Amino acid sequence: MTDWLPPEAATALALSLKVSLVATLVSLPLGLLVAYALARWRFPGHGLLNGFVHLPLILPPVVTGYLLLLTFGRQGWVGSLLWDWFGVTFAFRWTGAALAAGVMAFPLLVRAIRLAIEAVDPKLEEAAATLGASRPVVFATVTLPLILPGLIAGAVLAFAKAMGEFGATITFVANIPGETQTLPTAIYSFLQVPGGDGAALKLVLISVAVAMGALALSEWLSRRVARRIAGR
Repeated sequence: MTDWLPPEAATALALSLKVSLVATLVSLPLGLLVAYALARWRFPGHGLLNGFVHLPLILPPVVTGYLLLLTFGRQGWVGSLLWDWFGVTFAFRWTGAALAAGVMAFPLLVRAIRLAIEAVDPKLEEAAATLGASRPVVFATVTLPLILPGLIAGAVLAFAKAMGEFGATITFVANIPGETQTLPTAIYSFLQVPGGDGAALKLVLISVAVAMGALALSEWLSRRVARRIAGR
């Protein structure tokens, strides 16, 4: 890899894969819960929650990054508590890059899962409940298998979005080589120095390949799971 890519570019690629995977895996349980709440429950503040979830899609990414800095920075109202009580900080760390990527990808994850849940006939869940199954059992045995293609699609979309996140990341955790420099910020850095166009182009090609590969994998997995469910 280092023969074809400069060492700092290879490091940025590895960090991007790590950040995107962590962001997706950590976001998935919360995304599933929020998507289920929006699809199945009606409660005061339903519209507010829906708007809050989709806010990162509307706001400029730099604004989202600045809000993360105000909240989770060392002097932020959450960040200061985490630092004082646990010695944990997100600002200018790769974990902060994962947090920023997860926040930006969260709306896509929730939307894909929510659409899959809304496509499930509630009567199927009601029928299982009438047989004595509790809500967690109904969800695990009826709802979850039926929404699995949407869950996979949402996770892959979130991963691809996290791989391409730039504005919120560079605002929240800066662009520190080896620590917070991800694929997009590395491309930006190479474009700022003479002779860096070649390395930037290689990273762009890698970004396109990873995104297309993720989408192709999502389609393949979704179709395979859908066929398996239909064959039951």
